[in-house]
Amino acid sequence: MRAMDVMTTNVITVSPDTPVQEIAKILSERSISGLPVVDAQNRLVGIVSEGDLLHRVEMGTDRRPDRRTGRRRSWWLDTVGSDEELARAYVKSHGRTARDVMTSEVTSVSETTELADIANLLETKRIKRVPVVRDGKLVGIVSRANLVRALAAAGSRLSTDTATDDRTIRQKLLAELRGQEWVHTWAADIIVRDGVVHIWVSDDRPEEERQALRVAAENIPGVRGVEEHIVPAPMIPPAF
Repeated sequence: MRAMDVMTTNVITVSPDTPVQEIAKILSERSISGLPVVDAQNRLVGIVSEGDLLHRVEMGTDRRPDRRTGRRRSWWLDTVGSDEELARAYVKSHGRTARDVMTSEVTSVSETTELADIANLLETKRIKRVPVVRDGKLVGIVSRANLVRALAAAGSRLSTDTATDDRTIRQKLLAELRGQEWVHTWAADIIVRDGVVHIWVSDDRPEEERQALRVAAENIPGVRGVEEHIVPAPMIPPAF
């Protein structure tokens, strides 16, 4: 299987000028841990993760000297070897937009990258997600959760022909669902293996929507069956 078989295509993104507070709100409300940053042409220019927002002056978690001793409070700062890195840390903790806090050197893959290679990237780079790009433009994202769902849907090893057919089924189903106002299912929630469509649906979705998803899948040529996987709905923190 490749990135195109499991990736999320309707990716939530932000622009370089998106305020940090808005980014934090999106991460919280959407229960996600990172957001790609794209320019006006949808070119990938960076990514903002929860880790980029840990040390913020608003929360008093920024890295700064102790006023009593003048020594650096953080062991991390004791290991920093240059004023350049200290300045970068200051921008991370005080910056007001995505441009200031994002990681600009982003590891990315193409649509045809094998899942085995993606799994190795996530492990060796110690990251939770990797953007999928085509000609420098963002077309999707593959997370650890995508790989786990692919494993859950996996049966025996597929032949190349079968994998191609499954990919066609998935593309046709996503095309059918695209534009349907009742759809609240992401592309990453749909995986096809051996002609069987696996759909992950949160337990807060109405029965009618679940039935509509099943019908849409069953009407795609080549589909041998549909399996529904119910998962808990994301927790939305209460507003204060």
